[in-house]
Amino acid sequence: MEYVLQTFFGAVPQATAIWLIILLALGIAVAAAALPRGIRAPRIPDDENRFAATLEAAAIEAAEAAGRRRTEWAAAQDAVDGAWDAYEEASDAARRTGSATAFPLMSRRRRPGENVDRQRYLHRAATELCRSQNLSIAQLNDVYAHRGWNPRLHPVQQEAELRNAVREHRFAAYRKAVEKERAAWRGAEAAAETLRGLRTEAATARLRGPEAETTDQQWWAEQWAPAELSAAA
Repeated sequence: MEYVLQTFFGAVPQATAIWLIILLALGIAVAAAALPRGIRAPRIPDDENRFAATLEAAAIEAAEAAGRRRTEWAAAQDAVDGAWDAYEEASDAARRTGSATAFPLMSRRRRPGENVDRQRYLHRAATELCRSQNLSIAQLNDVYAHRGWNPRLHPVQQEAELRNAVREHRFAAYRKAVEKERAAWRGAEAAAETLRGLRTEAATARLRGPEAETTDQQWWAEQWAPAELSAAA
């Protein structure tokens, strides 16, 4: 009788634990059944689309870089238009001033010290044009060194020569603006191509799923070095 009692009381804790587990399971099942059908239990995020998310983040950065490149290209186009307008204005001024030299001078006799005055006029006029960015520093140096310039010419003739120099300077500035615009266009096209490639790869990675993630990560690690990514931005 004593052995039976010991066995009975020893089995009570185990039976109690089993019944508690059963009741807990039933409670969970009832609570799950009571939930509305449109509500699902939250899914624990996994790593199956981590590579796709990385590509999408890179695409966002590439989109910002492409926007900056396109803004730079638009600014370069405006600079080209402005440089051409400045060249046309300088060309018109050169033609008007040049037409004045078609008439002969009334007198070729010079008073004492007139050559000095003409030289001062040339230097002063060239300096003012350089300050207004109508002449380059190199052209101004040529004026002061009298390389290709005759400081003894009449001021009308000197003005015609100066206006021709301004036209040359403006045309050179226009050509530089065109070169910058073309470089900005190439940069904008490259940035746009990079963006299109990243978006395509991100969409493909989303569709393919995690089975090719390891291979894709290795390939992109080889193709997109940190230095290249910094240069694209």
